[in-house]
Amino acid sequence: MLNNYGVKKIVTACPHCFNILRNEYPVLGGNYTVIHHTEFLQQLIDEGRIRLKEGGPYKGRRITYHDSCYLGRGNDIYEAPRKVLEALEAELVEMKRCRSKGLCCGAGGAQMFKEEEKGSTRVNFERSGEAVATGAGIIAAACPFCNTMLTDGVKHEEKEDSVKVMDIAELIAASMA
Repeated sequence: MLNNYGVKKIVTACPHCFNILRNEYPVLGGNYTVIHHTEFLQQLIDEGRIRLKEGGPYKGRRITYHDSCYLGRGNDIYEAPRKVLEALEAELVEMKRCRSKGLCCGAGGAQMFKEEEKGSTRVNFERSGEAVATGAGIIAAACPFCNTMLTDGVKHEEKEDSVKVMDIAELIAASMA
């Protein structure tokens, strides 16, 4: 269907969709370029097509970034989200477990759609706790499912007044000149 419409490029906001469209659809005849919105934002910033306010709202603010499983470990995209965040002139603080060693938020394992399993804690609570422990006021994500899981975890930590979970695209939108 997408080929019939002449689609040449697909930009996704969801790493799960990105993974499927980029890696599975070609086997089914899909013939298009697929990029994640963090890569697209980085490209637009690098080309000067997105200009950010000098001294924007996030300048000097502590931000930590959560690596989505399907974006990071699944497709080796670690730098684009960080470069976009660096453009905000924020202080990027990494969690102990990041990049290829990042901890899943649980959404990719369907934890947001099913009853809890036995265990000592929910994985999103553990991951959110790691993010809060960085002292960052913003947890940046690049996945709508991670956003939900991390937001629930921040609420569990009772930190929703001091820690915000935001998509990277929201941060850029609020910083555009």
